[in-house]
Parts: sequence; C-alpha cells; structure tokens
Amino acid sequence: MASNSICSRCLRQALHSTNRSLHLSHRAFASSAAKQQPPSQDRKIHQATRQRAPAVEAAAQQQSTPAGGPPYPDKRGRQADKQHAQEKERRILLQPNNLFHSFTRSPAPEIRKRAQFMRKNAYCPHPDHQPTRAPASPDDLEARKTGSLPPAHVQHECPDCGVPVSCSADHFADDYASHLEICDLLRQINEDDHDLHSGRFFPEFEYPPPQIDEAQVNLTNWDTLLYSREFNAVNEERSMRQVTRLLTYPITVGSILHELSPYGLNDRLLPEGLRSLSALRYTMHPPRTGAGIDIKGLRPNPPPVRLFILGARAESSLPREVWIQLSHLFPRASFHLIFIGPESMSNRDDEFPLPERTPQNPFGAIVEDRLGGQMKISTYVDYFHTLHDAQHFAPYDPYFDCFVLFHPGLGHPASSHEWVETLPQLLSTKVPVICTGYTDFDMERDIAWVKEHSRGEADLLMRPGENRFRSLRWDMNDLDPGDVSCGNFGVWAFRGKRYEADEYRGKKEEEGPGSGGWDR
Repeated sequence: MASNSICSRCLRQALHSTNRSLHLSHRAFASSAAKQQPPSQDRKIHQATRQRAPAVEAAAQQQSTPAGGPPYPDKRGRQADKQHAQEKERRILLQPNNLFHSFTRSPAPEIRKRAQFMRKNAYCPHPDHQPTRAPASPDDLEARKTGSLPPAHVQHECPDCGVPVSCSADHFADDYASHLEICDLLRQINEDDHDLHSGRFFPEFEYPPPQIDEAQVNLTNWDTLLYSREFNAVNEERSMRQVTRLLTYPITVGSILHELSPYGLNDRLLPEGLRSLSALRYTMHPPRTGAGIDIKGLRPNPPPVRLFILGARAESSLPREVWIQLSHLFPRASFHLIFIGPESMSNRDDEFPLPERTPQNPFGAIVEDRLGGQMKISTYVDYFHTLHDAQHFAPYDPYFDCFVLFHPGLGHPASSHEWVETLPQLLSTKVPVICTGYTDFDMERDIAWVKEHSRGEADLLMRPGENRFRSLRWDMNDLDPGDVSCGNFGVWAFRGKRYEADEYRGKKEEEGPGSGGWDR
C-alpha cells in the first residue's frame, strides 16, 4: 500500500482534518499527501514530541526554511536553538588568541570586580608618596617611599599589562623603568586569569586513576611526573601553569615523603632529615604481605598516615580529586588529612553552618570519609595549640605523623604572633615539619624566627631551596600589584631536637659537633 510511507499518527491527523468521504481510495489520499510534502524532507516531520502532531498541511508549510537552515517542526524549536546559541556565546567569553584585556573593561565580571577592589585598596608605589606600611622585604617597593605626597590609590592602568599600577599617568611615566621589571609577569597573570574565565573546556584538569604497581613514578620534575603518571598531554605553557597551580600542594608533600624522592643527602637533605623521612617511608611503602579477599588472605592493616596541615587556607578548598593524587603516589598506604586553622573553611560557603560541638565531636570537625578508598579529610576551624592542649590528637608517632605548613609566615611581622604558642608544641612532638615559602627571603626569615624561638631545641632536616614542584603560575597581590609570587616556591623542614641515650664510658676530652644542621 502507498499509505505505508506515512506514519499512523500523521495518517490519523490527516483523516480528521479532511472532510472527504470515507469511500476515497487510499491511493488517491497518498498521492495528495505526496504533493504537499517535499520529496527531500519526507521524514523530517515525524519526530517524537510531547505535543500532538500538527496536520500534514501545516507541517509542510513550517518546513519551508531559508537555504542552509535546519528544518524545525515549529516556531518553538527555532527559538530554543537561538537561545542555546546565545547561551553558548555568553559561556565562551574569549578565544585562545584573545585573552589579553584591561582589568577595568574585562568581559569577565569577576575580573572587573577584582579591578574595582584594587582601585579602592592598592596604593601607588611611586617614591614621592608617603609610606603606608612597614616594608616586608628589602625588595619591597614600599621601602622607596620617602616623599611628602599623601598616599593615593592606583587608578591608571598600564597599557601593556592591563593592571592598575599607578595613581596617575605622570607617576606611571616617571616610574616606568621600575614597572618594566614585572610588566611581563603581570601581563602573563592577566592572560591566565582571563583564560580561567574564558569558558573553554580544561582537559588538563582531568586527573588519571591509580596505576599498576609495576609502573613507577618519576619525581624528577613536572614533565617526568605528568608523563609517568599518564596525565593528559599538556602541550601549552598556559595549560601547564594552570594544572600545576593546583597540583603543587599534594605533589610537594609527596615528592619529599616518597622513596623515589629527588631530595637526598646530595641535594639539601641532612642526616637528621633522612632519619625522620626513613621512618615515614617505612610506613608509606609497606612490604607485600600476600593479602587477599578470602579468609586466608586476611592481614592486619596499619593505621593511616596523618598529615596535619596547619594554618590551612586555600589548600583546604581544593577539589578532592587533587588531594587524591597524593594517595595514588602511595597505593599501599592510607592517609588522613587534617586541616587546622581559623581560615580552613575559606571558599567553602556551601558547607556552612558548621557542625555543632557535641561530646562525640567536641571541636566541630567536618569529616569527609572514604575519598578514593584510601583517604579521609577532617577540617577544624580552630588553632592547633587549642587542640594540642586538649590532647585531641595524642599520642604522636614519627612513623605515622607529619606536619605541613604551606606559606605559614612564621617570621612575618603580621602573623608571627600566631605561631608563638604553637612552635613549642610542634617541637615537643618530635615529628617532622615541612614548610614552604613564597621567596628565598620569606624562607630565610622563617628559619631565623624558628632558630630564635626554639632556643636550640630544633633540628634542621632540609636546607631551604627552590621546590622542584612549585607552581609555574604567578599570582598577584590585589593589595599591592607590584607584589608577584608563585605558590610553594621554596621548601625546607625542621623537627624538635632528639637526644639519643648512650652508655656512659667516661668523660670525653673533645665533644664533636652536633647534627642539628643549622650551620651546615
């Protein structure tokens, strides 16, 4: 039958819409329907929709679209496609070759808001202005201010980097030589920030799953790590900067604690540091015990390794997939990450209000369990010395515990008072403390502060130096556009001094130097 070329729904609608008599032959109806419907689009109207199908004549009229346009069944379909195209244009703000924009006139509202904050809080670094604060380092531009002009907020943007850096065009031109030292970095920061708000898909943020035990990881540098861990190929420098900005936190810790660590006795690690790290590596790289899923394969599992991250800020709000990469470096060990600090819930507004303090949870900890099967995360919005006085984490074990301080500012004038009570408690645990810093001056200032306040009760485990897994992306301080830094630039470590008991064999004539390592 010729009527088989039309679906039953359309045939029913056609029969109801016509007033022809029932004795009309099926062949005549099929020929009339074929004249109304274009031969090239004979099946376009037969689409599954929630509404009733229109008549054959109306559908044939709605199929007449401009040349090259998609054949829509009704006007609502064209409007939906137009809205989808507009949403796609709004979502994709910038293209890879169009990432440089002025902060004030940026297409991203978040960056425009950031520029407004800088104009209200950042001050012009020109030497003719009066100082607004004490210099933080010898390279701080605030140390140059010896003039009599009152402080003024930044209003003029550099045309080369697009960042507000001066109060006026005259001061910008007068101090242009000093700005040239960081202009290229500020432009790179500008483009990286716009790249994050461009709406593009970020394949570099897709992290690999665990590997087989036979595949060894290479911790020489970022390139060898990403290759040996089978990350997606990162072929652009900007994508490399974006991915290392997040991974620098777990990989910095893992690169020091791993048995294949690039840091050894020939590279900044001291004998006391090797002793402390060997204890942790013994736990994090356990021997195979022949465990299985049956009764005969039952084996006792060691407790998880506790990493106390004190003064936690941005690292506590990282995506959990980032921290799980730490457990992938140690497939036969489990971890318990403990974020402690009054700012440990920053950028985590979705989890507020905090849990109530109950006898079962006296400090209102936020617990995230079974992350990847090998990791647990707890967050305490409190100071460590408060938890330590309550013996909340006691006892401490050098085989299972380690402290991590990301940019703690131990010697910074604005934050050193917060660590005065915490430092003696850290030294009393005899557990290694890994610290990072923004610059060499920042680390040297922290080491001098620890050496002064420890009064000889601390051992240096690792000499300060550049971190192999520092963030390759540079960040700008919104309160001072001339202050640029990168996350975890340098790393060093210390621990409370340990006294070894030995048999007394008489007084020695000459006492040898200790192994503290501060003067090495």
